[in-house]
Amino acid sequence: MNILITGVHGFVGSNLVKALCAKHTVYGVDIVAQHKLGLAKTYSWADLNENRIPAMDVIIHLAAVTPDVAVRCIRKPDFTVNLTLTQRVFDYFLASESKKFIYFSSVKAVANSVGDEVLDEEAIPWPVEAFGETKLKEERYIMGKFNMDDESWKRVYILRPCLIHGPGNKGYLYLLYNMVNKGIPWPLGAFGNKRSFTSMDNLSFIIEGLVSGHVASGIYHIGDDQTISTNELIEVICESQERKARIWRLSQYFVRSVVVLGDLFCLPLNKVRFKKLTDTYVVNNSKIKKALGIESLPVNARKGLLDTFNSFKEQINQ
Repeated sequence: MNILITGVHGFVGSNLVKALCAKHTVYGVDIVAQHKLGLAKTYSWADLNENRIPAMDVIIHLAAVTPDVAVRCIRKPDFTVNLTLTQRVFDYFLASESKKFIYFSSVKAVANSVGDEVLDEEAIPWPVEAFGETKLKEERYIMGKFNMDDESWKRVYILRPCLIHGPGNKGYLYLLYNMVNKGIPWPLGAFGNKRSFTSMDNLSFIIEGLVSGHVASGIYHIGDDQTISTNELIEVICESQERKARIWRLSQYFVRSVVVLGDLFCLPLNKVRFKKLTDTYVVNNSKIKKALGIESLPVNARKGLLDTFNSFKEQINQ
């Protein structure tokens, strides 16, 4: 099939090119047109606006301003551009001969925190941050223009992945890896939690299933089969570095005081990062597995994380 990926030179786009190019012809849309092995051509946004892109079978919409920008001490990112971009790309899809549209939303379009609950597709969306609020608006725009129950020749998939990781990722997992790599003990051992992650290998497997299979249109939550705590995450990092994990269980009151100072003085540990590292956030992926006709995803969560951390090690040693 001919596949068009927006934001193709980003982390997820780059990994999808590697995963899909063996079976499909992959094209991209991005603000840069650098050479990438497996990518047939990168088009500009002007090409899309002026209908200079040839017919595609599948459009995967990734391009977006992401929350990773928000954890840096710079001006607040403008997530509203994501809505405008999605409107442009989806309208292009509806007017084109493309058969499938795969839109990357986020679990943050539903909830920023789930506590002891397990987040599934039946949850009533209640985003509390700008990124999630904008993603929900994008979802509603898509569903307002396309009937998800329509059995016509077009298919639309709204994917809500939890944190995606893999080679080339420069998000908070990379920062965490570098911290442990410097020999700094993990100070948040007193905080127990469970989190769902999404490995690029499992995500690529799901995308191939949507591209090549006969899956009904709909909203699907994406995550690995197993959950993992942040303390276990530290252990996996140390395993990749062939060192013993050093986990300190400092007073929760003391740690929360440091977090407040982190926001005031722009320290590495601030409220955003603290929440990511200590919250429980479990996602139910049973709907997408049922749709694909599988009982489990191919990569175990711990194995996927170990592969990611090993890729960080290779990056640093280059």
